[in-house]
Amino acid sequence: MKLINKKNNQIVFRAEIGETIANSIRRYLNEIPILAVDEVEIFKNDSPLYDETIAHRIGFIPLKMEKASKEENLKLVSKKEGIVYSGEMHGAIKPVYDKIPITSLNKGQEMEIIANTKFGKGKEHSKFSPGLMFYRNVLEIKMDKNFQDKIKRVCQNSEIKEKGDKIIIIDDKEKEICDVCEGICEKVGKKAEVEIKDELIITLESFGQLSVEEIFKKAVDELKKDLSDISKKI
Repeated sequence: MKLINKKNNQIVFRAEIGETIANSIRRYLNEIPILAVDEVEIFKNDSPLYDETIAHRIGFIPLKMEKASKEENLKLVSKKEGIVYSGEMHGAIKPVYDKIPITSLNKGQEMEIIANTKFGKGKEHSKFSPGLMFYRNVLEIKMDKNFQDKIKRVCQNSEIKEKGDKIIIIDDKEKEICDVCEGICEKVGKKAEVEIKDELIITLESFGQLSVEEIFKKAVDELKKDLSDISKKI
């Protein structure tokens, strides 16, 4: 594996891995047990939103899991005028993001809620999903040498090799440039040759409950567990 880019809650890397395995890992993100609000008890809601809407919004607020060994409750009590944010929910577990708006209150209005959490999997409900994973193939694009200067200007970080009267551009970065190269050729009535390589550019994003590294490792572990069970049954 080769790291391409890493930032908060996202990692992009290049890997020699088949699409079948990559897709299996992607699907198994939804087999990772994740903590989320499952039931909401609303004792007071003077806001303009229905109880069901409030419960739905709270259910999708990602919760920190580094200290989450068991299901806990969160309490929200607000009497202030203005927006009610996720950071006002208090308990043994904290929301990942403090500034997710839940609803708004006018002067004299109140809200009192107890949110009950539960471990679940993304295949049951999307609120238990830890993140997203998507991928594409590494591409090799062959074009006339006349386009070299333009490609260097437009795709500055791309690797370009010369081969006779052709140039070969390796499309293996975070942003795909194949469409740009093909568009440059089509403008003058020519066509780029595109070869699909046996490597993938994988992007993994976390919603914040777990780090991207933990998500990938846990998805692989869950996949291995099921494959082991299938092997035993066979």
